[in-house]
Amino acid sequence: MKKNFNVIIEKDEDGYFVASVPSLRGCHTQAKSLDELMNRIREVIELCLEVEEEPADVEFIGVQRVSIPA
Repeated sequence: MKKNFNVIIEKDEDGYFVASVPSLRGCHTQAKSLDELMNRIREVIELCLEVEEEPADVEFIGVQRVSIPA
């Protein structure tokens, strides 16, 4: 049986890709390439599931960019 998780991916100021899973507290990792990042986030999800009983029931709605005056 497979479980599906939403993963948020950003690129930081140093060029690293950063991934986090909102439904799993503390579940995040980083890497220089997207391929490496996806391998790492799968490993981290498995580790988080070992210590956390049940993922939070978080519904992904979307991403919105908001601008404010500088």
